[in-house]
Amino acid sequence: PPERCLICNDERQYIGWGGQQWTTLEEMKAAGHENRVRKVESEESLWSIDTRPRFGIGQRALLVQTEGGNFLWDCISYIDGETVQRVRELGGLHGISVSHPHFYGSIIEWSHAFGGAPVYLPHADKQWVARPDDAIQLYEGAREVLPGITLVQCGGHFDGSAVLHWAEGAGGRGALLTGDTISVVADRRWVTFMRSYPNYIPLPSEAVRGIVEAVRPYWFERIYGGWWQNDVEEDGMGVVERSAARYEKWVS
Repeated sequence: PPERCLICNDERQYIGWGGQQWTTLEEMKAAGHENRVRKVESEESLWSIDTRPRFGIGQRALLVQTEGGNFLWDCISYIDGETVQRVRELGGLHGISVSHPHFYGSIIEWSHAFGGAPVYLPHADKQWVARPDDAIQLYEGAREVLPGITLVQCGGHFDGSAVLHWAEGAGGRGALLTGDTISVVADRRWVTFMRSYPNYIPLPSEAVRGIVEAVRPYWFERIYGGWWQNDVEEDGMGVVERSAARYEKWVS
């Protein structure tokens, strides 16, 4: 492995108290890790993928099924033959993207497992790519990657932090998949915005306003966050606007 992990040494992340640690997919498999693929109950065409036993911070990937193909959002680190087979049964993958560089991990492994599926990453965060590959396609601003699936660069947590707008989500009322760009909190009537979650570094008000303006053109009833049931079920845009106003009140 390299001498240092670039993303771990950034102020938004940290090196564990026991020092830098590395692993491989082979070591994870030997340790008994496996992925769990579950249908998100409130949607007909959305699947959650997470790793058991819990790995890292335990986040999930979200697989969106559309008539134009399947798209994977917020790729997780672990992938094995069983996971590949299950995803193929659901229709395979036609594209991959993530909300921010902390989840870049195994994106190229996932891409190669599905015939070099394109990996869409924001140009603003290209310096965090540790494994260059021909599958990577850089974008700026907003990009429709499949019919009804649009990546929206919002900034904030990272300069390229993004969300995925799914026009047919929530029964056609729209859904936003957000990761750490817009984070659903324990009280799921609210969301929040941070530069660093583990180190509690807030964002300036202007950055939060920028996030709100970036998603304003897209109607969405629901918000799907980075963990199982970490979701806002209704009035998604209203939740974002009210949460941003509350945030500004307390950081001003």
